[in-house]
Amino acid sequence: MLHHVSLGVSDIERSAAFYDAAFAALGYVRVWDDLRPGETGQAIGYGLPGGGDKLAIKHRPEGQRPPGPGFHLAFAASSRQAVDRFHAAAIAHGGRDNGHPGLRPHYGEHYYAAFVIDPDGHALEAVFNSAE
Repeated sequence: MLHHVSLGVSDIERSAAFYDAAFAALGYVRVWDDLRPGETGQAIGYGLPGGGDKLAIKHRPEGQRPPGPGFHLAFAASSRQAVDRFHAAAIAHGGRDNGHPGLRPHYGEHYYAAFVIDPDGHALEAVFNSAE
């Protein structure tokens, strides 16, 4: 149904460092950007290597606000270890913990997830939902 989602960020360089690290843990990469040396870039797209963007961050220095309570984006992880790496990388690059990695049996028997808040307040989740 969705082609991609875009999030406004107040500092593109800070957010790029955060998303580059957090997404690398899940196997996602920058698939495009319009960053130019010596200039302020406007946007970066992330997805699977060789594919199109599924998430874009867009520089919005004024008026950027995260969606309200209850909204979050969940990203597929390939393993529980990838969820752990996502959480650690996100925290190390300016994110805030919003739920340590672990099983969430109320979502399903094998639902393993971690929750973080990005530097602009966007709520994110990494999830692996399979028996290992």
